[in-house]
Parts: sequence; C-alpha cells; structure tokens
Amino acid sequence: MSDPFTLMVKPVGSTCNMACRYCYYLGNEASKRQLMKDDVLEKMIRNYFSNTQRIYSFIWHGGEPTLAGLDFYKKAVSLEKKYLPEGSEYWNNLQTNGLGLDEKWCELLKEEHFDVGVSIDGTKLIHDTYRKDASGNDTYERIRNNIGLLKRYGIRPDLLCTVNAETVLQPYEVYQSLKDLDTGWIQFIPIVNKQADGTLSEDSVDPERYGNFLSCIFQQWISDFSKLGVQLFMEALNVYAGGSQSLCWLQKRCGKVLVVECDGSVYSCDHFVNAEHQLGNVERDLLDTLIVSNESFGQLKEKLPEKCQKCRYLFLCNGGCIKDRDEEGNNVLCAAYFQLFETMDEPLKLMTDLLKKKYSFEQISDILKEKRKEKLKDVSRNDRCPCGSGRKYKNCCGK
Repeated sequence: MSDPFTLMVKPVGSTCNMACRYCYYLGNEASKRQLMKDDVLEKMIRNYFSNTQRIYSFIWHGGEPTLAGLDFYKKAVSLEKKYLPEGSEYWNNLQTNGLGLDEKWCELLKEEHFDVGVSIDGTKLIHDTYRKDASGNDTYERIRNNIGLLKRYGIRPDLLCTVNAETVLQPYEVYQSLKDLDTGWIQFIPIVNKQADGTLSEDSVDPERYGNFLSCIFQQWISDFSKLGVQLFMEALNVYAGGSQSLCWLQKRCGKVLVVECDGSVYSCDHFVNAEHQLGNVERDLLDTLIVSNESFGQLKEKLPEKCQKCRYLFLCNGGCIKDRDEEGNNVLCAAYFQLFETMDEPLKLMTDLLKKKYSFEQISDILKEKRKEKLKDVSRNDRCPCGSGRKYKNCCGK
C-alpha cells in the first residue's frame, strides 16, 4: 500500500469550449482529444480503489470537463459507489470554466455533493480580454450568471483567478470583483509560460508586479478573512499555526497528484503531460505502483539552489513549483513570494497568537481592522500606498 494520493482526471483531454490566450494545454499533442470510454473509466476507478486509503479524491479537469456530459459523471458516481471499499469515502471536485453549467448540472452537482471550482479572471474587462469562447465571444456575464445559479443551489464555488500581465496591474479591482461574487473562497494562479528560448511569454506575470499584487490583496484580505478565504494566505496561516501545506507546489515534495488522460494514460503532473513524464496506463498498470515510481519526480522539488536553502521563508514555499524554475533551479517568481512573505509575516504571527488564545475569527478580524487603521492614519491620499502596489493611496487601499 502506498501513501494516499489524488487523481486529476481529464475525461475529454484538452478539448475546450473556450480559447484562453494563456492556456498551457494549447498545442499539447499528448493530450488527445476524445471522450474517456466507459471501460477505461471503470478500470481507472477500480484501479484507484485497490489502494487502501480513507478518502479517494477525484479532480475532474480539462480542457473543459463538462464537455464529457452529464451521463459521464452519473456513470462515474455510480462506479464510485459500486467499488468504494468499506470504511472509505470518495470526494469529487469539478474544475470548470462555468460556461456550460445549467439547472441540470447544478442538480447533479448538488445531489452528489461535488465541490466546484469556476475560473473567472476578476473584472469583466480583464476576463473578456483573455477568456473568449471558442467562437471569440465574451464570456464574463455568462459565467457570472452561472456562478449565481450554483449559489442558488447551495453550491459556493471556489473562484479560480489566473493572474497575467494585465491582471497584475489591478489588484484592488480584481479582489473586489471576486469578493463581490460572495462565494467564500478565491485562488490566484500566476501565468508563467516559457517560450522556446526560455524567456517568459508576454502574457506571463511580472514577478515584481506579482509581489505587489499579492501584497496589496493581502492587506485588504486581513480585514475580510473571517468570511473569505484566499488559498495562498490560508495555507501560510496554517503553516504559521503549526500545520503543513496541502498545496503540492508549497510542499517539500510533490508528485502525489497523478494525471489520467482520456485514453487512460497516466502522467506525473498536469504541467508535464508529455512523453517524458508518462508513467503508464490505468488499463495495464496499478496506480499504487505508478505513484511509487513517481517519487523521483516529486524529489525534484528538493533540489534547491543555495539562495533557497538560506532563505528564511523556505519553510513556507520550499522553492515553489518546479515548472516555474529556471535552468539554475531558481524560481522565476521568487521575488514575488519573498515580498508577500515579508508583508504577511507580522500579521500572520499576530493571527496565530490570537488563534492560540481562542479568539474567534470575527474578533481577530476586528483587531486586524483596527491595526490597519492605525497603520494608515498618517497616510495622505497622494502618498504611495503602504501595501506595496505602487499606486497612490487614494487609488488603492484608500478606496
């Protein structure tokens, strides 16, 4: 028996009903465009459930996973119920662009207790610039309406916001737009796409600006954290409080999330769906054996340059995601995360101390609000905002 692991399943490969400008699956021929066959689906679930673990986690991903259709997921859930070992549970998470959701989808997701993540890039202007449908039409309003539909069914989706060269310039506007959707959870995903010569694409996020972006949002969030979770900030708070990271790119080792393509082929990571990182196939190989063979991939995270090894925040990021490292092993977003960690350090220590003293989230939020007011009381409207965004205070936190 291996340690617990998660499956990220791409039932339609990279097939999508949108054409986002920065999508890292575009042009990836290893991600075959077809629907996972029923026999492959059944073998995958039986295979996964042969490894003894308390919770079996399925992340349905893409491309756009709703293109597999409702009947596919009804079949998947029936197979999960059929083969689930006694004393264990299964968990389903649908990561969707939200474009194809309707009443029938919401009924299924509600009935079968799916967690849902919806991709939406902050403001309407930014979103519609980068996230067009396959016909080149704007998608923001349709997706926003479908987020409202999910909420009417009692589903509060995670909001997945990619941060690109344009998004990073508008931290306040992006955060407020996502906060106004009132779903309770936000994730920020930096766009880091490398070109053939190793340089970053023009849509990729600038590290310094990304640090300002995250720091600005953190300053806003510390007054909201009793009712709104931001994934990276909550992960850091958990580590400060003595817990451990759940995000693979923050852990000392990764490699505990296997990717299963629509043809049953298995890969080390969804950022490395290529021939070099193909581990096997669910139809002929045991997944618990493949996860063990993936340990060498996970150990790549531990190969850190001296700069990382000496960093006082190594305990938080462990060098970050290996896809974001250059040839020397340095993370291209290092400056961004260091700036954020510097911004977070004092507030997170205070929050941790108050949590240990059994203060409620609401009480802590009130204390942080007062401290923030104290910090900003001598800042004039035209001063640079102390959050680090580079904007004037009146155009940033002063709003």
